[in-house]
Formats: sequence, structure tokens, C-alpha cells
Amino acid sequence: MNRTLTYTIESEYHGCPVSRYLKSKGYSSQNLIELKKMPESVLVNQKWVYMNHLLQSGDILTIHITETASSEKIPPVKLPLDIIYEDEDLMVINKPADMPIHPSMNNYENSLGNALAYYFTQQEKPFIFRCINRLDRDTSGLTLIAKHMVSAGILSTMVADKQTKAITREYLAIVRGIPNPVQGIIRAPIARKEGSVLEREVNFSKGEDAITHYRVLKSENGHSLVSLLLETGRTHQIRVHMKYMGYPLVGDYLYNPDTEFISRQALHSYRLTFTHPITGSPMEFTAPLPQDMVRLISLN
Repeated sequence: MNRTLTYTIESEYHGCPVSRYLKSKGYSSQNLIELKKMPESVLVNQKWVYMNHLLQSGDILTIHITETASSEKIPPVKLPLDIIYEDEDLMVINKPADMPIHPSMNNYENSLGNALAYYFTQQEKPFIFRCINRLDRDTSGLTLIAKHMVSAGILSTMVADKQTKAITREYLAIVRGIPNPVQGIIRAPIARKEGSVLEREVNFSKGEDAITHYRVLKSENGHSLVSLLLETGRTHQIRVHMKYMGYPLVGDYLYNPDTEFISRQALHSYRLTFTHPITGSPMEFTAPLPQDMVRLISLN
């Protein structure tokens, strides 16, 4: 993957080393290490320089990102791929239910990673799979993919930084019962359930902080459509929190094994908002509720 980024040096960075300037733009220390390995990756006014080069106001700093390797353990497979948005730095994909994010022992050729590997192979481009917000296999909806190491580093920092809320993720779920109160904040730490490889549970002594904001949008016949915003990103967070509240997701084979109306957990990554890692522009995307969840709502 090749990407060229250009910066005009502002007066406030006069006399600043290239390395410090790039860190101010969100580059990680690992990004700087990798750039040093790439041929003529850092130029000032079209001349190659070292990372300790002192910049002057008005200089044109050019960064050449050259990635030639691809993810070795992800074979390309032709699979449906619903691309909502794509530019030189990132992609937003509407992932269907029943598609894992990464290949695994029993799902080696049916993942989103396989589909993307095929997509870039067709373009004769190398591709390292960097998924920013991972979804469970049976959770549908929006997921964010970084196309090179710098955008990946900046986006990952955004996810980890809870204070700035640079990335917000809104999910829609259908739960059993009518949550009371109809909106609120769930603050309950989550840990792996003892004796289980997959299952998680609320555990106030061993769990990691987990915060979910919820709001009931519609309630009929004992089921509710709920909007959920994640402040943290623990494994199975929404599924565990809603079960803890007493309103488990319909169709959830782990936490509420009831498949009368739907064959997977009724959970959809509906809205994704974030600041573009390179341009700084605000980005917002939505994915409509999939048909199996629409039908479930219609039953109520």
C-alpha cells in the first residue's frame, strides 16, 4: 500500500524536529520506526532528511508510506463486500451477520479479512488487515478498516482515548422485556466467565471497566428496540450488560438462547462517527437495520 502525505509547516513548529512534528499529527513511535526503514520516506522541500531534521516555517514535509507486505495468514476469497465508504486512508464496511472479522480454525475462508484480501488482490495491491472496531461474528453493521500503518495508529489511539470521544459507535439491539428506566448508563466491569473460553460476565472484583449508554426507541409485545452507545469496548459488552440488566438480546445463543424469532443475536452496528485520521474532517456513516431485525420488529 503506497500513500503520500504532505504537510505545510506552520510557524508554531519553526525549529521543531521532524519526529516531534509527526507525533503532533498523531504518528506513533512505531510509525516513526517503520518510516525509517522505508526508502526516502521523509522529504523536506523534495530533499530526503533524517527524523531529527529541524523544520522551518513554510517548509513542505512529504511522507511516503510504502508497505509491500500482505497479511500472510489471510487467504483471498471472493465474498460479498458492502463498502459504504473508501478513500486512500480507510474503509467503512457494512458487515453481514454470520461473517467473522478474522479467519480462525473453523472459519478460515469466510471472514471479512478474506473478502478484503481478495478485494485488494484484484487491484494488485498489498494489504495488511487492520480492523479498528471488531464486531462479533453474528453482529451486523459498520466496521472501520485502516488502509495503512499511520491511519491505523491514529484511529487506534482514538478508540483508546475515552476522554475525547473522537470515535462514537451506536448500536441497535432488540431485547427481551422493556428496560426500566427507559434510558440510562450501565457501569459494570466485565471479565471472562470462569470455566468458559467465550462467555463473559459482570464481575466487580476482577472485571475491566465497561460503560454502556442505552435508550429505548420502541417497545411492543414484550420486546424493545434499544439504541446503545459504547464508551468502552469490552468483548460482548452490550450482550453482557443487557443480560445483567435483565433484558438480554433476542436470539443470543450465549446469553439468551432463544431463536424463535431470529437465528442470531439481534445486534447491529448502526452509526459510526469519527474524525478522519489524516484530514481531520468529521465523518459519519449509518447502515440500515438488516432484514432479519426488521422482520423481528414487525412481529412485535
